[in-house]
Amino acid sequence: MKKINIALVRVLQFLVFALFTFMVLVYFGAIVLLPLDLIAFLIKLLGFIGFNDFIGALVAVPAVGYLGLMAYKTPGLVQMLIDTGLDLVNTGKSRVEAFNPILENIKA
Repeated sequence: MKKINIALVRVLQFLVFALFTFMVLVYFGAIVLLPLDLIAFLIKLLGFIGFNDFIGALVAVPAVGYLGLMAYKTPGLVQMLIDTGLDLVNTGKSRVEAFNPILENIKA
């Protein structure tokens, strides 16, 4: 019966690990992909208005770059985004490690 309980706890530990890994990847992926999506949206918007896609790209890339620069120059914003992601990593690590005392109780 102990082996079944240990296996169950290990499976749940892995599921928590996988969940937090997925959340961290989605968080940092969204930070990277959001400006790229904004560029694509602006190119499509300018194409809808009547501009060529090349002209739309020439306008959209500097516009999004300027918005990124303004976000970078905002005091504390970038550090807050990074700290939020690192807090998510640390929370996941502590939740995965919280299973270890349960395993010790089962083994004892």
